[in-house]
Amino acid sequence: MTAMKIAVTGAGAWGTALALAACRQPAGHSVTLWARDAAQAQAMRERRENTRYLPGIELPSWLSVQSGDAALRQNAAAADLIVIATPVAGLRGMLTALRDAARPADPPVLAWLCKGFEPSDPSAGNAADQPAGLLPHEIQRQIAPDSRAGALSGPSFALEAARGQPTALVAASHDPQVRATLVQALHGPALRVYANDDLIGVEVGGAVKNVLAIAVGLADGLHLGLNARAALITRGLAEIARLGVALGARAETFMGLSGLGDLVLTATGDLSRNRQVGLKLAAGMTLEQAVGSLGHVAEGVYSARTIARRAAQLGVEMPITECVVALLDGRLKPSDAVAALMNRDPKGEPL
Repeated sequence: MTAMKIAVTGAGAWGTALALAACRQPAGHSVTLWARDAAQAQAMRERRENTRYLPGIELPSWLSVQSGDAALRQNAAAADLIVIATPVAGLRGMLTALRDAARPADPPVLAWLCKGFEPSDPSAGNAADQPAGLLPHEIQRQIAPDSRAGALSGPSFALEAARGQPTALVAASHDPQVRATLVQALHGPALRVYANDDLIGVEVGGAVKNVLAIAVGLADGLHLGLNARAALITRGLAEIARLGVALGARAETFMGLSGLGDLVLTATGDLSRNRQVGLKLAAGMTLEQAVGSLGHVAEGVYSARTIARRAAQLGVEMPITECVVALLDGRLKPSDAVAALMNRDPKGEPL
Protein backbone atom coordinates (compact mmCIF):
# COMPACT_ATOMS: atom_id res chain seq x y z
CA MET A 1 0.00 0.00 0.00
CA THR A 2 1.40 3.39 -1.05
CA ALA A 3 1.36 6.40 1.27
CA MET A 4 -0.79 9.26 -0.01
CA LYS A 5 -1.26 12.95 0.72
CA ILE A 6 -4.87 13.30 1.87
CA ALA A 7 -6.66 16.59 2.59
CA VAL A 8 -10.03 16.67 4.35
CA THR A 9 -11.85 19.99 3.93
CA GLY A 10 -14.38 20.56 6.69
CA ALA A 11 -13.75 19.89 10.38
CA GLY A 12 -17.20 18.86 11.48
CA ALA A 13 -17.89 15.48 13.06
CA TRP A 14 -17.66 13.35 9.92
CA GLY A 15 -14.76 15.23 8.36
CA THR A 16 -12.78 14.83 11.57
CA ALA A 17 -13.71 11.15 11.82
CA LEU A 18 -12.54 10.48 8.23
CA ALA A 19 -9.28 12.30 8.86
CA LEU A 20 -8.74 10.08 11.92
CA ALA A 21 -9.52 6.98 9.89
CA ALA A 22 -6.99 8.02 7.24
CA CYS A 23 -4.38 8.62 9.95
CA ARG A 24 -4.83 5.06 11.20
CA GLN A 25 -4.05 3.40 7.89
CA PRO A 26 -0.86 1.33 7.96
CA ALA A 27 0.42 2.95 4.77
CA GLY A 28 1.33 6.07 6.75
CA HIS A 29 -0.67 8.67 4.84
CA SER A 30 0.08 12.36 5.31
CA VAL A 31 -3.29 13.79 6.42
CA THR A 32 -4.41 17.40 6.69
CA LEU A 33 -7.74 18.52 8.18
CA TRP A 34 -8.87 21.98 7.03
CA ALA A 35 -11.34 23.99 9.14
CA ARG A 36 -13.25 26.99 7.84
CA ASP A 37 -13.19 28.60 11.28
CA ALA A 38 -9.66 29.73 12.19
CA ALA A 39 -10.48 29.83 15.91
CA GLN A 40 -11.73 26.25 15.79
CA ALA A 41 -8.58 25.13 13.99
CA GLN A 42 -6.37 26.87 16.58
CA ALA A 43 -8.27 25.23 19.43
CA MET A 44 -7.95 21.82 17.80
CA ARG A 45 -4.20 22.26 17.38
CA GLU A 46 -3.75 23.30 20.99
CA ARG A 47 -6.07 20.75 22.63
CA ARG A 48 -5.65 17.91 20.08
CA GLU A 49 -9.41 17.46 20.23
CA ASN A 50 -12.46 18.65 18.28
CA THR A 51 -14.36 19.72 21.38
CA ARG A 52 -17.36 21.03 19.44
CA TYR A 53 -18.15 17.98 17.33
CA LEU A 54 -16.22 15.01 18.78
CA PRO A 55 -15.40 15.76 22.42
CA GLY A 56 -13.23 13.18 24.10
CA ILE A 57 -11.62 11.89 20.88
CA GLU A 58 -7.89 12.56 20.77
CA LEU A 59 -6.37 13.88 17.57
CA PRO A 60 -3.01 12.23 16.78
CA SER A 61 0.03 14.46 16.71
CA TRP A 62 0.66 13.66 13.05
CA LEU A 63 -2.73 15.02 11.94
CA SER A 64 -2.15 18.55 10.64
CA VAL A 65 -5.03 20.96 11.35
CA GLN A 66 -5.13 24.08 9.17
CA SER A 67 -7.40 26.93 8.14
CA GLY A 68 -7.47 29.88 5.76
CA ASP A 69 -7.65 30.30 2.00
CA ALA A 70 -3.91 29.95 1.50
CA ALA A 71 -3.85 26.58 3.25
CA LEU A 72 -6.83 25.41 1.21
CA ARG A 73 -5.03 26.30 -2.02
CA GLN A 74 -1.83 24.60 -0.89
CA ASN A 75 -3.73 21.43 0.02
CA ALA A 76 -5.46 21.37 -3.34
CA ALA A 77 -2.15 21.74 -5.13
CA ALA A 78 -0.35 19.03 -3.15
CA ALA A 79 -2.94 16.36 -2.32
CA ASP A 80 -3.49 13.04 -4.04
CA LEU A 81 -6.99 12.84 -2.53
CA ILE A 82 -9.27 15.59 -1.28
CA VAL A 83 -12.27 14.58 0.84
CA ILE A 84 -14.93 17.30 0.95
CA ALA A 85 -16.73 17.21 4.29
CA THR A 86 -19.15 20.11 3.96
CA PRO A 87 -22.96 19.91 4.01
CA VAL A 88 -24.63 19.71 0.59
CA ALA A 89 -25.33 23.44 0.70
CA GLY A 90 -21.58 24.13 0.88
CA LEU A 91 -20.47 21.69 -1.82
CA ARG A 92 -20.80 24.09 -4.75
CA GLY A 93 -18.61 26.72 -3.15
CA MET A 94 -15.99 24.21 -2.05
CA LEU A 95 -15.81 22.59 -5.49
CA THR A 96 -15.33 26.03 -7.02
CA ALA A 97 -12.50 26.88 -4.63
CA LEU A 98 -10.76 23.56 -5.17
CA ARG A 99 -11.16 23.69 -8.94
CA ASP A 100 -9.50 27.08 -9.10
CA ALA A 101 -6.62 25.98 -6.86
CA ALA A 102 -5.90 22.47 -8.14
CA ARG A 103 -2.83 21.72 -10.24
CA PRO A 104 -3.95 21.36 -13.88
CA ALA A 105 -1.43 18.70 -14.94
CA ASP A 106 -2.28 16.08 -12.31
CA PRO A 107 -5.43 17.05 -10.37
CA PRO A 108 -6.27 15.14 -7.18
CA VAL A 109 -9.15 12.72 -6.77
CA LEU A 110 -12.15 14.39 -5.15
CA ALA A 111 -14.70 12.67 -2.89
CA TRP A 112 -17.62 14.17 -0.99
CA LEU A 113 -19.22 12.94 2.22
CA CYS A 114 -22.45 14.95 2.07
CA LYS A 115 -25.77 13.19 1.63
CA GLY A 116 -28.71 15.11 0.25
CA PHE A 117 -30.01 17.31 -2.54
CA GLU A 118 -28.84 20.87 -2.97
CA PRO A 119 -31.67 23.25 -2.00
CA SER A 120 -33.58 24.62 -4.96
CA ASP A 121 -32.81 28.14 -6.12
CA PRO A 122 -35.37 30.36 -4.34
CA SER A 123 -35.33 32.82 -7.27
CA ALA A 124 -36.68 30.10 -9.56
CA GLY A 125 -40.07 30.11 -7.80
CA ASN A 126 -42.16 27.05 -7.09
CA ALA A 127 -43.58 26.31 -10.53
CA ALA A 128 -43.66 22.63 -11.40
CA ASP A 129 -41.53 23.14 -14.50
CA GLN A 130 -38.71 24.83 -12.59
CA PRO A 131 -35.66 22.63 -11.92
CA ALA A 132 -35.44 21.03 -8.50
CA GLY A 133 -32.25 20.81 -6.47
CA LEU A 134 -29.32 18.68 -7.55
CA LEU A 135 -27.51 15.63 -6.24
CA PRO A 136 -23.83 16.12 -5.40
CA HIS A 137 -22.53 14.53 -8.63
CA GLU A 138 -24.79 16.86 -10.65
CA ILE A 139 -23.29 19.86 -8.85
CA GLN A 140 -19.81 18.52 -9.60
CA ARG A 141 -20.65 18.19 -13.30
CA GLN A 142 -21.63 21.84 -13.38
CA ILE A 143 -18.66 23.19 -11.42
CA ALA A 144 -15.78 20.81 -12.12
CA PRO A 145 -16.83 18.49 -14.95
CA ASP A 146 -13.30 17.33 -15.73
CA SER A 147 -12.41 16.33 -12.18
CA ARG A 148 -11.94 12.72 -11.09
CA ALA A 149 -14.63 12.50 -8.47
CA GLY A 150 -17.00 10.34 -6.49
CA ALA A 151 -18.85 9.87 -3.20
CA LEU A 152 -18.10 8.17 0.10
CA SER A 153 -21.33 6.98 1.67
CA GLY A 154 -22.86 4.20 3.72
CA PRO A 155 -24.14 3.47 7.24
CA SER A 156 -21.80 5.40 9.48
CA PHE A 157 -22.04 7.50 12.61
CA ALA A 158 -19.06 9.83 12.92
CA LEU A 159 -18.56 9.13 16.62
CA GLU A 160 -18.19 5.38 16.13
CA ALA A 161 -15.85 5.79 13.17
CA ALA A 162 -13.76 8.27 15.16
CA ARG A 163 -13.46 5.74 17.97
CA GLY A 164 -12.18 3.15 15.51
CA GLN A 165 -15.28 0.96 15.83
CA PRO A 166 -16.02 -1.32 12.84
CA THR A 167 -17.58 0.63 9.96
CA ALA A 168 -18.30 -0.09 6.29
CA LEU A 169 -18.50 2.54 3.55
CA VAL A 170 -19.12 2.61 -0.19
CA ALA A 171 -16.74 4.35 -2.60
CA ALA A 172 -18.97 5.29 -5.54
CA SER A 173 -17.82 6.67 -8.87
CA HIS A 174 -18.14 6.04 -12.58
CA ASP A 175 -14.34 6.21 -12.70
CA PRO A 176 -12.57 2.98 -11.62
CA GLN A 177 -9.42 4.94 -10.70
CA VAL A 178 -11.42 7.05 -8.24
CA ARG A 179 -12.89 3.94 -6.63
CA ALA A 180 -9.46 2.34 -6.37
CA THR A 181 -7.94 5.47 -4.84
CA LEU A 182 -10.61 5.68 -2.17
CA VAL A 183 -10.23 2.02 -1.27
CA GLN A 184 -6.44 2.38 -1.09
CA ALA A 185 -6.71 5.50 1.04
CA LEU A 186 -9.20 4.31 3.65
CA HIS A 187 -9.70 0.55 3.66
CA GLY A 188 -8.24 -0.97 6.81
CA PRO A 189 -8.84 -3.14 9.88
CA ALA A 190 -11.65 -0.98 11.31
CA LEU A 191 -12.98 0.57 8.11
CA ARG A 192 -14.05 -1.55 5.14
CA VAL A 193 -14.55 0.28 1.85
CA TYR A 194 -16.58 -1.35 -0.91
CA ALA A 195 -16.40 -0.05 -4.49
CA ASN A 196 -19.57 0.64 -6.50
CA ASP A 197 -19.96 2.20 -9.93
CA ASP A 198 -23.64 3.19 -9.35
CA LEU A 199 -22.96 6.73 -8.18
CA ILE A 200 -26.57 7.83 -8.65
CA GLY A 201 -27.94 4.96 -6.59
CA VAL A 202 -25.47 5.50 -3.77
CA GLU A 203 -26.27 9.22 -3.61
CA VAL A 204 -30.05 8.75 -3.74
CA GLY A 205 -29.92 6.19 -0.93
CA GLY A 206 -27.84 8.51 1.22
CA ALA A 207 -30.10 11.49 0.56
CA VAL A 208 -33.60 10.08 0.96
CA LYS A 209 -32.90 7.99 4.06
CA ASN A 210 -32.46 11.22 6.02
CA VAL A 211 -36.07 12.21 5.33
CA LEU A 212 -37.38 8.74 6.14
CA ALA A 213 -35.47 8.74 9.43
CA ILE A 214 -37.54 11.75 10.49
CA ALA A 215 -40.70 9.71 9.85
CA VAL A 216 -39.41 6.72 11.81
CA GLY A 217 -38.30 8.95 14.67
CA LEU A 218 -41.75 10.51 14.73
CA ALA A 219 -43.44 7.10 14.87
CA ASP A 220 -41.13 5.92 17.65
CA GLY A 221 -41.68 9.14 19.57
CA LEU A 222 -45.42 8.57 19.37
CA HIS A 223 -44.91 5.01 20.69
CA LEU A 224 -46.58 3.42 17.69
CA GLY A 225 -44.61 0.21 18.13
CA LEU A 226 -42.13 -1.97 16.28
CA ASN A 227 -44.68 -3.03 13.65
CA ALA A 228 -45.04 0.59 12.55
CA ARG A 229 -41.27 1.04 12.53
CA ALA A 230 -40.75 -2.00 10.30
CA ALA A 231 -43.51 -0.85 7.94
CA LEU A 232 -42.05 2.64 7.59
CA ILE A 233 -38.54 1.35 6.95
CA THR A 234 -39.71 -1.18 4.36
CA ARG A 235 -42.03 1.16 2.50
CA GLY A 236 -39.45 3.91 2.82
CA LEU A 237 -36.93 1.70 1.07
CA ALA A 238 -39.46 1.29 -1.73
CA GLU A 239 -39.64 5.09 -2.05
CA ILE A 240 -35.85 5.34 -2.25
CA ALA A 241 -35.73 2.67 -4.96
CA ARG A 242 -38.51 4.24 -7.03
CA LEU A 243 -36.84 7.63 -7.10
CA GLY A 244 -33.39 6.16 -7.68
CA VAL A 245 -34.46 4.02 -10.63
CA ALA A 246 -36.27 7.00 -12.16
CA LEU A 247 -33.01 8.96 -11.94
CA GLY A 248 -31.00 6.18 -13.59
CA ALA A 249 -29.82 4.04 -10.66
CA ARG A 250 -29.82 0.24 -10.44
CA ALA A 251 -32.49 -1.25 -8.19
CA GLU A 252 -30.07 -3.69 -6.57
CA THR A 253 -27.95 -0.85 -5.17
CA PHE A 254 -30.67 -0.09 -2.65
CA MET A 255 -30.30 -3.50 -1.03
CA GLY A 256 -26.69 -2.67 -0.14
CA LEU A 257 -24.84 -0.52 2.37
CA SER A 258 -25.84 2.84 0.93
CA GLY A 259 -29.51 1.86 0.65
CA LEU A 260 -30.92 -0.55 3.20
CA GLY A 261 -27.88 -0.32 5.46
CA ASP A 262 -27.85 3.46 5.73
CA LEU A 263 -31.64 3.63 6.08
CA VAL A 264 -31.75 1.14 8.98
CA LEU A 265 -28.90 2.88 10.81
CA THR A 266 -30.24 6.42 10.39
CA ALA A 267 -33.84 5.49 11.14
CA THR A 268 -33.16 3.44 14.28
CA GLY A 269 -29.89 4.70 15.79
CA ASP A 270 -30.24 7.45 18.39
CA LEU A 271 -27.02 9.10 17.19
CA SER A 272 -28.97 10.01 14.04
CA ARG A 273 -29.78 13.73 13.94
CA ASN A 274 -32.66 13.17 11.52
CA ARG A 275 -34.22 10.54 13.78
CA GLN A 276 -33.84 12.98 16.67
CA VAL A 277 -35.83 15.59 14.75
CA GLY A 278 -38.74 13.17 14.49
CA LEU A 279 -38.50 12.23 18.16
CA LYS A 280 -38.46 15.87 19.23
CA LEU A 281 -41.42 16.79 17.00
CA ALA A 282 -43.37 13.91 18.52
CA ALA A 283 -42.52 15.28 21.98
CA GLY A 284 -44.16 18.61 21.09
CA MET A 285 -41.17 20.72 20.05
CA THR A 286 -41.49 23.09 17.14
CA LEU A 287 -39.27 22.44 14.14
CA GLU A 288 -37.11 25.44 15.07
CA GLN A 289 -36.67 24.11 18.60
CA ALA A 290 -35.89 20.60 17.38
CA VAL A 291 -33.25 21.73 14.90
CA GLY A 292 -31.77 24.27 17.29
CA SER A 293 -31.28 21.65 19.99
CA LEU A 294 -29.12 19.42 17.78
CA GLY A 295 -26.05 21.58 17.33
CA HIS A 296 -25.45 19.87 13.95
CA VAL A 297 -27.06 19.93 10.52
CA ALA A 298 -29.97 17.52 9.97
CA GLU A 299 -29.89 17.17 6.18
CA GLY A 300 -33.36 15.61 5.97
CA VAL A 301 -34.95 18.86 7.14
CA TYR A 302 -33.33 20.79 4.30
CA SER A 303 -33.62 18.12 1.60
CA ALA A 304 -37.20 16.92 2.13
CA ARG A 305 -38.93 19.56 0.03
CA THR A 306 -36.42 19.27 -2.80
CA ILE A 307 -36.72 15.48 -2.87
CA ALA A 308 -40.52 15.66 -2.97
CA ARG A 309 -40.41 18.24 -5.73
CA ARG A 310 -37.98 16.29 -7.87
CA ALA A 311 -40.02 13.12 -7.38
CA ALA A 312 -43.16 14.95 -8.48
CA GLN A 313 -41.42 16.17 -11.64
CA LEU A 314 -40.52 12.56 -12.44
CA GLY A 315 -43.98 11.24 -11.61
CA VAL A 316 -42.64 9.17 -8.70
CA GLU A 317 -44.99 8.53 -5.78
CA MET A 318 -43.36 9.14 -2.36
CA PRO A 319 -46.15 9.34 0.26
CA ILE A 320 -43.90 9.08 3.33
CA THR A 321 -41.66 11.84 2.05
CA GLU A 322 -44.68 14.00 1.23
CA CYS A 323 -46.04 13.55 4.76
CA VAL A 324 -42.69 14.56 6.22
CA VAL A 325 -42.70 17.71 4.08
CA ALA A 326 -46.21 18.57 5.25
CA LEU A 327 -45.13 18.00 8.84
CA LEU A 328 -42.04 20.20 8.47
CA ASP A 329 -44.12 22.91 6.78
CA GLY A 330 -46.64 22.88 9.64
CA ARG A 331 -49.49 21.63 7.45
CA LEU A 332 -49.83 18.40 9.45
CA LYS A 333 -49.59 17.64 13.15
CA PRO A 334 -47.55 14.56 14.12
CA SER A 335 -50.62 12.40 14.76
CA ASP A 336 -52.25 13.63 11.55
CA ALA A 337 -49.18 12.64 9.52
CA VAL A 338 -49.45 9.06 10.74
CA ALA A 339 -53.19 8.99 10.06
CA ALA A 340 -52.63 10.29 6.53
CA LEU A 341 -50.32 7.37 5.77
CA MET A 342 -52.55 4.72 7.33
CA ASN A 343 -55.68 5.95 5.55
CA ARG A 344 -54.24 5.70 2.03
CA ASP A 345 -55.99 3.43 -0.46
CA PRO A 346 -54.80 -0.21 -0.53
CA LYS A 347 -51.84 -0.90 -2.78
CA GLY A 348 -49.98 -3.91 -4.12
CA GLU A 349 -46.76 -4.80 -2.29
CA PRO A 350 -44.20 -4.74 -5.14
CA LEU A 351 -42.06 -1.63 -5.47
